[in-house]
Amino acid sequence: MTTYTARPIDPTVLKELRSADDAGRRMVPALDEEGGAPLRCCLRRSESGERIALVSYAPLRRWAAETGVDPGAYDEQGPVFVHAEECGGPAAGSGYPFADAHRVLRRYSAEGHILGGELVDTLDEDAFHRAFTDPSVVLVHVRAVEYGCFFFEVRGA
Repeated sequence: MTTYTARPIDPTVLKELRSADDAGRRMVPALDEEGGAPLRCCLRRSESGERIALVSYAPLRRWAAETGVDPGAYDEQGPVFVHAEECGGPAAGSGYPFADAHRVLRRYSAEGHILGGELVDTLDEDAFHRAFTDPSVVLVHVRAVEYGCFFFEVRGA
């Protein structure tokens, strides 16, 4: 059992992204022939033959809109893979998704400002505990090291 919950992109937001992404582009579905794309809608890797799309997503902007803050210059958007059609979301289970490589945990304050980050070898409870040790941290983004892509967020208690 995990104390910190990996949050996929919210289904309401996914519906919006499938219409027009955060860069204002129409979604272009494609058949994933190889599989293995990290899907942010259900927090698993795609399987060969699934219809997926690469859309632009601004996770901090979306969180800031929910909380009423302005992330200012920290607002950024980037590519994420999602199912082209609505899916069932993450399966119940233990552990953290996409934990198969080095990751960066980027910490944010309640004002939407970056408070630092940590390169982790293992995506586990200890990594999130360290991230939330600072009481100013309310949100953590898990990102890829090689491209900086957003994988999922974890919110403080």
